[in-house]
Amino acid sequence: MAEKKTKGLRTWIELDKTALKHNVAQFRPLIPSTTKLCAVVKSNAYGHGLMDFTREVVAAGVDFLAVDSVVEGLRLREEGIKLPILILGYTLPEKLREAIEADLSLAVSHFEGLQEIINLAKADKTFGAGELVPKIHIKVDTGMHRQGFMLNSANRLLKILSESMISDEKGYRKNQVIKIEGLFTHFAAAKDPKFPQETQKQLDEFKKWAALFAEAGIKPILHAAATSGTILFPESHFDMVRIGIGLYGLWPSTETQIFAEKKLSLKPVLSWKTIVSEVKKLPEGGGVGYEFTETLPANSRIVICPIGYWHGFPWALSGIGKVLIGGERCKIVGRVSMDMIIVDVTHLKKVAIGDEVVLIGGQAGVNENGHDDYISAQEIAGLMNASWYELVTRLNPLIKKIIV
Repeated sequence: MAEKKTKGLRTWIELDKTALKHNVAQFRPLIPSTTKLCAVVKSNAYGHGLMDFTREVVAAGVDFLAVDSVVEGLRLREEGIKLPILILGYTLPEKLREAIEADLSLAVSHFEGLQEIINLAKADKTFGAGELVPKIHIKVDTGMHRQGFMLNSANRLLKILSESMISDEKGYRKNQVIKIEGLFTHFAAAKDPKFPQETQKQLDEFKKWAALFAEAGIKPILHAAATSGTILFPESHFDMVRIGIGLYGLWPSTETQIFAEKKLSLKPVLSWKTIVSEVKKLPEGGGVGYEFTETLPANSRIVICPIGYWHGFPWALSGIGKVLIGGERCKIVGRVSMDMIIVDVTHLKKVAIGDEVVLIGGQAGVNENGHDDYISAQEIAGLMNASWYELVTRLNPLIKKIIV
């Protein structure tokens, strides 16, 4: 089936839906049954394809979705996604109406943005007291010093929020012109279990925010933990957790993996593949690629693969990266070009135009020696002293995604 889907493609990305379901199932037991699981599908689902991945993660039973922008949120709505969707990034004032009309929840992290939403809701009869109530999640800065309201602004913030709401019969605040759906923060250093102090400080400050909101009669969804926080800090689960990198089967850090891999199993969802597009023998002293950075012995065999840094294969892998052909590791030689790489296959018994080449992932059962090999995103990032988050999110979004 996969072979039919790849016909006519020079490169493609495969998404393993079984691995995705497995990863969702791994996180469910870590959190209370009353805690929502929010799948973070921002930035083209970490390079996995916004719609392709989101359809599968919704089918796997998550409760909430998080994206970066109105553009991503609207795309999901246009494709029929009904789950609650939170926009984590900044929303331009001219995009607010579209977001509210599409029932997208807005992250609010400063007074100017909050006032824009309140003004819009008060000025438009279809908002606020009407059927469309802007839903907001208040982002608070508990120590990362990126987005968010500072604790010393809490009184001013709560005064504005209270003036935009009315009380119900139990004394809790209800919608008037806005709905305060969530209160959240983000941890700066939750990926290393050996150094929990900074995360604990942030947790303590977030609890102060939660107490202030409760005192004001406001009961939003509380959420603080991303993947590493969910794994390492159970007290941070609150009403919802935001799982990003873990759902894709990647660890947030090697420290988290070492700490948790005996009790938590993650399976990478993404594999990236291409083909052999040319095979040749080199003459004696033949230089390879731009600047002739490598010279191979006479009668060495190389193959060309039709992918390069435009597709998201890093230039930094020039001369050091590996790919799998026939289950064997083969070294990239010369410079990574914009649309091509050159691979040394001298040690292979046979190779032909059209053969599958694995850039990220494995070729189980292909290796003549009977062992499986796997090239992970973490391994590739390690070669470059880079982040595997960056590696996968930079995969060209035009590359065809295939669900397997």
